[in-house]
Amino acid sequence: MRLLVAVALTVLAAWMRISLAPAESGGRFITFSLAVVLCTMYGGFFAGIVSTVLGMLLANFFLVEPYGSLVFTDPWEALWLNSWHLITQMVVMGSIALVQRQHRRLQDVADLVQQGHKQLEDTFEHSATGMAHSHIDGRWIRVNQTYCDLVGYTHQEVLGMTFKDFTHPDDIDIDLQYLSRTLSGDIDHYSIEKRYIHKLGHVIWVYLTLSLIRKTDGSPDYLIAVVQDVSRRKAFEEALETSEKLLRQAQNIARMATWQADLTTQHFHLLWGSHNIMRLPVAGLSVGDMIEITHPDDRETMMKKWSLAVQGKQPYDLEYRVVIEGEVRWLSVQADFERDAQGRAIRALGVTYDITARKQAELEVLRLNASLEQRIQARTHALKGAYDELESYSYAVAHDLRSPLRIINGFAMAIKEDNPSLDPDSVQHLERIMGASKKMGELIDGLLKLSQFARGETHRTHVNLSAIAARQLEELAVQEPQRHVTWEIEPGLTAMADAPLIEALLQNLLSNAWKYTAKTANAHLRMYASPRNGQTHFCISDNGAGFDMARIDKLFKPFQRLHMPHEFTGLGIGLATAMRIVQRHGGVLHGESVPGQGATFCFTLPDDHTAVSEEPQIAPAVGQGD
Repeated sequence: MRLLVAVALTVLAAWMRISLAPAESGGRFITFSLAVVLCTMYGGFFAGIVSTVLGMLLANFFLVEPYGSLVFTDPWEALWLNSWHLITQMVVMGSIALVQRQHRRLQDVADLVQQGHKQLEDTFEHSATGMAHSHIDGRWIRVNQTYCDLVGYTHQEVLGMTFKDFTHPDDIDIDLQYLSRTLSGDIDHYSIEKRYIHKLGHVIWVYLTLSLIRKTDGSPDYLIAVVQDVSRRKAFEEALETSEKLLRQAQNIARMATWQADLTTQHFHLLWGSHNIMRLPVAGLSVGDMIEITHPDDRETMMKKWSLAVQGKQPYDLEYRVVIEGEVRWLSVQADFERDAQGRAIRALGVTYDITARKQAELEVLRLNASLEQRIQARTHALKGAYDELESYSYAVAHDLRSPLRIINGFAMAIKEDNPSLDPDSVQHLERIMGASKKMGELIDGLLKLSQFARGETHRTHVNLSAIAARQLEELAVQEPQRHVTWEIEPGLTAMADAPLIEALLQNLLSNAWKYTAKTANAHLRMYASPRNGQTHFCISDNGAGFDMARIDKLFKPFQRLHMPHEFTGLGIGLATAMRIVQRHGGVLHGESVPGQGATFCFTLPDDHTAVSEEPQIAPAVGQGD
């Protein structure tokens, strides 16, 4: 393209020369010199050569008629003019090319300068750290966006402030001291950690580096500040410091010492002031020092276990005694080992606990256990003797009391039979004597019965509670045929229990339910199982008189009754007897009631073989008594 432009400009110059000046006039090469200059400036040195050669051809053969013939008659003139034109054009083209080359170099330098300036601008504006230039008096020259984001203010807000406006009050003085030293020439720059107060009010820790730029005469010019947010690092350092304090406190409280051992130098070093916990004078100990403070009786064991642990044959975890300041103390020591590529132990990290108090307590427990076992045996022997004596006394008392009761009752009956003419008041007195003696006999029987159920061992077998309850209710119905009572018994209620005791237990509970429904029009009893908290509770409920739950603390105590004697008869030992039986089986007995709405008593008979169903049943057993 450049060559075509060079040809066109040269031909245009020839046309202009022919059109504007006579062919015979001089200066044929001047017009072509202008074309060469333009071609060289536009197309470069090669385009200038093309224009020069083409101009010489046109000047020699096409400017003067006849066209195509040499216009010069003298060959020496033609040679001299063409040579001079070629030399001058070469000089012009060389000069233009040299100027253009120099211009390109200057342009490249300018581009590099502009690129470097832009990179500096980008570095300043887009740096991940805050950067700012300021005058000596603190007024900002320029501030990057990162700096503004760090303190939470907009760019315009920051330019209207000084660094003192958002520096923490406690850090301003030290910052100004360093700045004064910098301005006085004592130091060129300084770096400090300080606090900024964010626009929202929270504190930001920063690492500030400030440098002073001076003029050529050495006077201060401006300041460069680079600020990095180190809040996370400071928070981590504070957390680490807190953890170290807590660790030291934990070590002091737990009497725990931490240590490391360099196995190449055979040197032990106690960490975090652990030597104070161990009451050692220094934190560094040699192997010889460690062996020396070990109790003589434990040295061989300690050294053997240490050797095996260093070889990696077993972990290092043992308890042994040391002698420090003349005092024997027990230590529990554990250690892990760092090993090289060949598996050789090069360092050990360990923890040592002072377990002297625990060991002393263990020894004291062993001593107490030994003496306690002897005391228990002696106490058990004495208790058995007292129990046997009490049992003999109970039978003797029962026998001795029954004899006078029988005499009293017999003489009262004899007086009544032998004196039919006694007045009504005397007969009434005799009947009260006989009733009291009978009541006394029942109380004696109740005491003996309660005593019997509270002692002895249980012999557990598979007991069908449903069958026992059904039989006992049938017997109660036969004894009181005038009553109309219905009952419902869940089939298959079984348990591993002492059969005679279960007979007595159900007899007491069912008799109570039967008795306290005597004044209920449609008396109904129910026995069922209720799973609670993984245990089977056997329950007997009725719709009888019930009782007040506020007096439940008296419910299972002997001879304590919640109803008046004229309302319901009884001695008050039935529920106490039931409680003794359940307790002997390791179970619990509890009752719930609402006065006038009946009562429910539930008990457990804990055993691994407890079940609620013996075999598949179609419907619960029901019955009634008339």
